[in-house]
Amino acid sequence: MWRMAAVGWGLVEGAGELLGGVVRRTPTVGSRVLSERVGVPVLLKCENLQRTGSFKPRGAYNRIAKLSGAERVRGVVAASAGNHAQGVAWAARELGIASTVFMPIGASLPKLVATRAYGAEVHQVGESIDESLDAAKEFAERTGATLIHPFDHPDIVAGQASVALEILEQVPDVGTVVVPTGGGGLLAGVAVALDHLAPHVRVIGVQAAEAAAWPESLRAGRPVRAARMSTMADGIAVGLPGEVPFGYVAELVSQIVTVDEESLSKALLLLLERAKLVVEPAGAAGVAGLLGPELRDLAGPVVVILSGGNIDPLLLTHVINHGLSAAGRYLAMRVTIADRPGALSALLGVVGRAGASVVDVVHSRTGTWLAVDEVEVSLTVEMRGPAHRDDVLEALRDAGFRVRAEL
Repeated sequence: MWRMAAVGWGLVEGAGELLGGVVRRTPTVGSRVLSERVGVPVLLKCENLQRTGSFKPRGAYNRIAKLSGAERVRGVVAASAGNHAQGVAWAARELGIASTVFMPIGASLPKLVATRAYGAEVHQVGESIDESLDAAKEFAERTGATLIHPFDHPDIVAGQASVALEILEQVPDVGTVVVPTGGGGLLAGVAVALDHLAPHVRVIGVQAAEAAAWPESLRAGRPVRAARMSTMADGIAVGLPGEVPFGYVAELVSQIVTVDEESLSKALLLLLERAKLVVEPAGAAGVAGLLGPELRDLAGPVVVILSGGNIDPLLLTHVINHGLSAAGRYLAMRVTIADRPGALSALLGVVGRAGASVVDVVHSRTGTWLAVDEVEVSLTVEMRGPAHRDDVLEALRDAGFRVRAEL
């Protein structure tokens, strides 16, 4: 069995007491649409409303607050794509300690700006978190600053466990907790706390399929680096699970499932439309898990942790459009029509009579696949759902148009 680091109940209890007057006690709200889908009450633990917009200040503050006087003088350093960066910067500022953060070159601009606003000195290094972390480690060795790892330290895991303490206060009869999962700090913390206070509660982790290191790691019995890393859920895009969380996840977590990018988009859109909550793709992973086929017959009530809400508005626009398409609400298509007066009007007439609303139209005469007397129309329309989408396509084909659906 993997040797587990010491994240005992005393450490978790101490973190809960330390953080009680520091972090927000985030609300837990019910979701009727998810409850109907799952068949038992489903509630959302809104860590997207936490200070800095994610659960990360819990672990960061718990870790930094325990530094010695000499360590505080030398400051702290971290590497992150955004949420841990903000958590460390905020916690360091609250404790009067200098902070330096290394972020990838492609880090989200809002997260970059927010980290600086919390007082950190920010350096953009590398194309990935791994490269930024290497730079942070070198900085720590060179300056004596303490490296605040995003998930691989007992104090970080204990701090994240405070989320579970709040859940038990807010939903005492909770039966299942679903947790977005990257390096494993939050998942391990929740599992440790629940194992001590409510061992009957089932804990489930959810990873993005395009950055899923945990399934193979659990099969191997040790942390194994993910084969690929390509997901919009940057908050849980961690290539290698943490050694500290690993043993607790392996022993205490009931199940880990993966979700694809389409499911993440649908989950984000559902939270925006039905719960009126802005959540980043990583934060919506737990909801995406409930929308998939794997999580069934869950003991209720089910609490899903929304781990963060820091999303770039540009990405939000893209994800909303992707989610609308995945939900059958948008249809982008290319339609070949005759190059003669009235042909475009006839096309739009069919779309209108089918009850679809045109979002945009692009009319093009270029293309080697087009005959001399043909043009191609790129058309995006808004619909009422998957069935309506099929009706629109059928109406166009019945009218004699050659249609190629793109979304």
